Amino acid sequence: MGPVLAGVLQLLALMGALALAYVPLGNYMARVYSSEKHLRVEKWIYKGIGADPDTEMRWSAYLRGVLAFSAAGVLFLYLLQRLQGSLPGSLEFSSIEPAQAFDTAASFVTNTNWQSYYGEQAMGHVVQTVGLAVQNFVSAAVGIAVAVALVRGFARSRTGELGNFWADLVRGTVRVLVPVAAIAAVVLVACGAIQNFSGIHEVGQFMGGSQQWNGGAVASQEAIKELGTNGGGYFNANSAHPFENPTPFTNLFEIFLILVIPLALTRTFGVMVGSVKQGYAILATMVTIWVGFVALMMWTEFAHHGPALQAAGGAMEGKETRFGVGASALFGVSTTLTSTGAVDSFHSSFTGLGGGITMLGMMLGEIAPGGVGSGLYGMLIMAIIAVFIAGLMVGRTPEYLGKKIGAREIKLAACYILVTPALVLIFTAASLALPTPPDSMLNSGAHGFSEVLYAFTSASNNNGSAFAGLNANTDWYNTTTGLAMLLGRFVPMVFVLALAGSLAGQRPVPATAGTLRTEKPLFTGLLVGAILIITGLTYFPALALGPLAEGLA
Repeated sequence: MGPVLAGVLQLLALMGALALAYVPLGNYMARVYSSEKHLRVEKWIYKGIGADPDTEMRWSAYLRGVLAFSAAGVLFLYLLQRLQGSLPGSLEFSSIEPAQAFDTAASFVTNTNWQSYYGEQAMGHVVQTVGLAVQNFVSAAVGIAVAVALVRGFARSRTGELGNFWADLVRGTVRVLVPVAAIAAVVLVACGAIQNFSGIHEVGQFMGGSQQWNGGAVASQEAIKELGTNGGGYFNANSAHPFENPTPFTNLFEIFLILVIPLALTRTFGVMVGSVKQGYAILATMVTIWVGFVALMMWTEFAHHGPALQAAGGAMEGKETRFGVGASALFGVSTTLTSTGAVDSFHSSFTGLGGGITMLGMMLGEIAPGGVGSGLYGMLIMAIIAVFIAGLMVGRTPEYLGKKIGAREIKLAACYILVTPALVLIFTAASLALPTPPDSMLNSGAHGFSEVLYAFTSASNNNGSAFAGLNANTDWYNTTTGLAMLLGRFVPMVFVLALAGSLAGQRPVPATAGTLRTEKPLFTGLLVGAILIITGLTYFPALALGPLAEGLA
């Protein structure tokens, strides 16, 4: 079997598995977030945190809950790292320096999981399990909660209430993420991923020195890392490490975990707004972009020239021989079109155009299918922009799901889509203009520019993957990427929840002959076009200086 055919067959198998999970998981999550009953363990949690899960919240109160919970998470994780040297189970690792501790705390709380450290050489068992793994669960649950609040904004009328943040947070964690991650962890252990709390082992000599590996609760963290679209690896090699990702089957299984909840949430959306066809339209948009990016990535990585690349069957530099070009391309696209950040190959070693595809996936806003929760609310924002554009074409006030898109709604949507490009471009420009930050670049020219552009694209869009080559463990990059992650996560949430409150307060508008049918293929095409055009107009100059210049050289 040739490498191209193997890549295509893996893509088809993955799509089949996702199709089987789509309806049952989507319907289940709709029931979870619509139920009025509380599980016993949930009642214990509510009692412990002093929350009343039956109290409805307006958008401002919901936002305060999101910000307060996340701020507490940043503080707790920061202190845990700063005290690591005094904690049991630290594997004799020292405490993390302040700038790096801030960057890591911001990273995991914002569902970014950007890492400027070597996981196996910096973090002990306590920080990994009590700190980082816990944030993998709750940061993902926060994203789903905000998405559900926006969906309620479309589904409800003449009310400003969006549900209860604490109930949504707990239900997402207890009923969705924990059980699915537990099953996934068992599968990974059965396939060879490690799961223990052992210390550091010397395993032999390597290039004149001793080689050491430490164990850890890797499989359980790997499961939620992918399922929650987090991405932070237990080891520096991330999902290219055989302890995290032992076989080609686990590689495909991890891609499945990355995509399954973001895609199934479109079904949840359709069920909750009373029209599964609307969910299918959003799903079709996501799948169209994802499949297009996978095909384009495979083409760029298989379109090799020269005898060395022909013998390898593609551009194999920086890729695991266990997985090959096709699986690496599929993994790279899936992680950068979501907010996962996990890697099974080094994106810096992709072809010039291939590296640009990974960047472009993040620049779209990670909405195809995007992160857990963040992908759905990002796509719904783009849907609002698309119906507004359609309304301008025909001179009619735009409507979406029976809600009028007026001046307030379009201003909030416009502010949402401007936040991350501003962060990316401003921080990239500052890093290249100041005298010291460019010293962190491994390469010069277009590839060096791509290293910096990728770093802030990844941080601002809460992705977390690295291009490789850039030394991000400096005070400048630890501080600026930390700020980019916090602003890129929570400022857009302000606009999303404000928009949800505005929509929930409206009276539904009955459909007429002039209403745009947003469940039809025509709207899917319009939405795909709007996404690509808006992203292209925003980022094309930066891409032209980096990956396009390198790829066309």
